[in-house]
Parts: sequence; C-alpha cells; structure tokens
Amino acid sequence: MNITLRQLEYLKALVQHRNFRRAAEACHVSQPALSVQIKALEQEFGGPLVERLSRDVIPTPLGRRVLEVAGRMLADLAELDQIARSGQGGGGTLTLGVIPTIAPYFLPDALAALRARDIALDVQVTEAKTARLARMLGDGTLDVAVMALPVEADRLTAVPLFEDRFLLAGSAVRLEQVDRSEPLTPDRLNLRHLMLLEDGHCLTDQALEVCGQGRGHPQINMGASSLSTLSRLVAAGFGVTLMPEMAALSEAQAAPDMRLCRFTVPEPARIIGLFRRDTGPQPEWFGDLQKLLTGVGEKLVQRARHELRRS
Repeated sequence: MNITLRQLEYLKALVQHRNFRRAAEACHVSQPALSVQIKALEQEFGGPLVERLSRDVIPTPLGRRVLEVAGRMLADLAELDQIARSGQGGGGTLTLGVIPTIAPYFLPDALAALRARDIALDVQVTEAKTARLARMLGDGTLDVAVMALPVEADRLTAVPLFEDRFLLAGSAVRLEQVDRSEPLTPDRLNLRHLMLLEDGHCLTDQALEVCGQGRGHPQINMGASSLSTLSRLVAAGFGVTLMPEMAALSEAQAAPDMRLCRFTVPEPARIIGLFRRDTGPQPEWFGDLQKLLTGVGEKLVQRARHELRRS
C-alpha cells in the first residue's frame, strides 16, 4: 500500500473542516493539490472516504475506519516529534490548550511561572472552546489542556487543579433588588434577568446546572460571546450573571459599574482541571506541571477573595 502521513493529515483536516477550501487553507496547500491527494488515498483504499455534498463533506463508513487508525498514527507521530524537539536545545515544546473563560485571567501568570521554571521551554498556546480542545488533545495536536471538569471525551484523563467559585454580578440597582431575607443561592435567581454565554461555552452549562435549569429555558438570555461582553451588559443593567472568581477582578476593573456579591455557603463553584491523553502511564513532567498550575490558580483566586473583601 502506497499512502503517506501527509495524505492522512489532509483527510483529517477535510473531515474536521467539512470543506475542501478550508481544509486546504489549514494545511497550507492549494485546494486542487489537497483534492488530488484525497483521490489518491481513496484509490489506495478502494472506495470513497468522504461524501461530497453540495455544502458539506462527511466521512463514509470506510473513511471513519481509516480516520480512527490514522488518528492514532498521527498522535503517535506528534509524540515522537515532541521527543525529538525535547532533545534539541534542552527545553522542548509544550502545546497547551485553554478555554476562553480561563485563558485571559490565568495565562499571563501561568506562562510567567513556566518560563521562570524553564526558560528554554517553548510553550505554544491554543485558546478554544471545550469541544475543540478535547478533539485536539485526542488527535495529538495538544499535549495538555486546562478546562473545567468534567469533560466527556474518549481517551482523555484529568487531574483537578483548583476551585473557582461563582459570584453574582450585576449593576447596583439589579443587586439591590435581590431578596437578602433568605440565603442567596443560584436557584433563587430571577430567570428573566439571567444572562449567560452563548452555546459551546462549558461555563454556560455549569451555570445552568448550579441554577437548576436545563438548556433552552425561554427566560434565559444566552448570547454573549465572552465574559468581557457579559460584564459590560450586566454593568449596564441588562441583567445578572454568574461570574467566575478568577475573572472577577479584571472584569470589575474593565466595567466599573458592575457590582459583585457572594452566594451563601456552600458557594457554587467550578473545578478547573488539567487534561491529557489517556494513552499510557502518566508522563513524569505532568505531575510537575499540575503542581505549578495549581499554585498559579490558587494564588489568583486567593487574590480575588482578598481584594473583593476589601471593596
């Protein structure tokens, strides 16, 4: 059989992007070149690997079987490449994924701590939603990812890093309307005033869970694309939201009219975890990375608790 790893990479990109043009751009080749290689691959396997629809490309049963094996091969190749890079210049490369509701607040301190520990380490960061990071971990594009637990995905394992509690955020007028005569719990919030991030953010699922609500509730506004947008909306009086403690200080500084208050103990929270592929024994460096990132995260949330107590 005469197939190449490059052809398998093209097939993986085509199925991921579901479009020949976008797949070619991702692989930095022309669309005709990618199409020729896919056809050559199909000839080797004796049948079509993808269905070519008018506005979509989906894998055939044969294509799915090929991709399953190819994914393992490409993940192993990425690991070999990592080993090779580690032997060149001492520090090596760490490919790190972080979800958007953590990245802006966590990455500056985390990268500084990593650089202080190993100045030769080359850290390559990808910021993306949970589903994409899980796919990238599975196919070997990423070494590790920082996401909120739990994540339902095959061949991934995780360890907890730290707890990130939720605060209630809104304008002064909105928070004055909250009934404080009873314990303040998320399930007591007025759903007509609740604003959350758009679909695809795990923070939205976690907020719905702690509020005791399911997805698609007609009274919940789920449309903001970032915590920054959400902060400005609630600061302007359009509603209230659940703000992660890690993000609270930065967003309060950027939106001065936003006010924050704590829920009654036990406070709702999300657990931030460090994920890797479950492909064998835990690498030696993983435990060290866990300790370092735990320290960074705990310092961030402790700083937030201290500053918010003073404000």
